[in-house]
Amino acid sequence: MTSTSCKLVAEQVLAQCLAGHPPAALPPELLEEACAPDLFSILVEGLADRFEPALCDIYVRLFSQAIAQTAGEVDAAALEARYQRVRCARPVTFEPRRVFVLSRVTLGADVAVSSVLLDAAKRRFPQARIVFAGPQKNFELFAGDSRLEHAPVAYQRGSLRTRLAAWNELRALCGGADDLVIDPDSRLTQLGLLPICPDERYHLFESRAYGGPDPSRDREGAVAGPDADYHATGQSLSELAAAWARETLQVEGARPYLALAAPVPPRPGIAVSLGVGENPAKRLPDPFEEKLLALLAAAGLPLTIDKGAGGEEAARVEQACRRAGIHTTFWEGSFAGFAALIAASRLYVGYDSAGQHVAAAAGVPLISIFAGFPAPRMFQRWRPITKTAHVIRVDEPDVEATLAQVREALVKVG
Repeated sequence: MTSTSCKLVAEQVLAQCLAGHPPAALPPELLEEACAPDLFSILVEGLADRFEPALCDIYVRLFSQAIAQTAGEVDAAALEARYQRVRCARPVTFEPRRVFVLSRVTLGADVAVSSVLLDAAKRRFPQARIVFAGPQKNFELFAGDSRLEHAPVAYQRGSLRTRLAAWNELRALCGGADDLVIDPDSRLTQLGLLPICPDERYHLFESRAYGGPDPSRDREGAVAGPDADYHATGQSLSELAAAWARETLQVEGARPYLALAAPVPPRPGIAVSLGVGENPAKRLPDPFEEKLLALLAAAGLPLTIDKGAGGEEAARVEQACRRAGIHTTFWEGSFAGFAALIAASRLYVGYDSAGQHVAAAAGVPLISIFAGFPAPRMFQRWRPITKTAHVIRVDEPDVEATLAQVREALVKVG
C-alpha cells in the first residue's frame, strides 16, 4: 500500500473507534510493514492520547487479535482475558528479590511516569535490586542512581512483528520466581498486552484509564466525551502514577526524579527545545519560533538550543535563529547531556516534549507551549505540574496571542 492509503485506512479505523463502532478486527493491510508508521502514530496514539477507558477496551480487543495473528503462539481471547485481570490495581503481597520497572520508551514518559514508580519501588523495597529495563538512552537519565541497575532492552520501531521482538527477551529477563514486574503502560509490552511473567508477579499501571470509571463497567457504546466527569480528570500522569503507587505499593508521595551521571557546570541561561517528536501539530506556525527566540534573547540571558536528532529539527532551529538575528549556543549531544544542561539552567522553554518533564523533575522554572493535543484530557495528563511550571495551553495556533502569554510568563519567572 502507499503511505497515503495507509494513512487513510488508519484514520478511518480511528474514526470508527471514536464513534463507538470499531471494526471486528484490524484491516490486514495495517499490519503490513508499509503501514506501520500510520498504524502506530494515527491509530494506537489516537486511541491512547485521549485517555478514555472505553478506547482502552477497543485497543485491547483489536490488538489482542493482531498480536495473536502476528505471533502465532497465543490466543487472542486468552490475551484479552489476562489483560482484564491485570489491569486492576491491587497491592503487592510478597517481598521480591528483584523489581523490574519497564521503560515507557519515550524519554519524557520515563521522567514523568516511570521515575515515579522507580522512586516508589526503591522506598517500598529497600533490600531488593531495582532494575530499569529499557533502552540505554533512557537509562542515562537515571544512571547516577546507585540503587538502580540497567537491563538493556531495545525497542525497534516498525511493523507489529518487529515491535514484538522484545517479548522473548522480557520473558527471559523477568523469569525469576521472586521477581516483581511494574509496567507503566510500556511500549515494550504493547501497553500491557504481552504476558511476560505470571499474573501474581505483574502489576500494570494502566495510565490511559487509571482514575476513570471502574474498568469492569460501561464498556459498550460510544466513547464518553473528553470532558466527561471522571473523578481524576484534572490530574496529571505524574499525580496518577503516585496515586497508583500508593494503592499498589503503599508508598506515599512518590514523585518524578532524575539522577544524571555527569551533570554539567551551572550555566545561568535559558535552555530551549523546539522539538515536537515527529508530531508537527505541536508546532505553532511561522514566524512563531523566530519571534519566540528573539523574545527570549531580549531577556539578556544566554540561550542554548537543542538540535535534537538533527535533520529537519536542526535545520528549523538554525533557520529560526538566523531570522531572529540572534547568536546562540547549540546542543548536539545526547539527550541526557541536554537534560543536565536543563537542570543547570535558570529557565527552560519549549513545546510539549521531554524537556518540560526534565525541567519539572529538576525543579527548574519552565515555560511550556502546549499545542496539538487531540482532547483536553491529554493536556491535563501530560502537563508538568510544579510551582514554577508555566504551561500555555494553545487551543488555536495564534502566534501573537501565544507570544503575549510567553511574555507574561517571563515576568512571573523574573
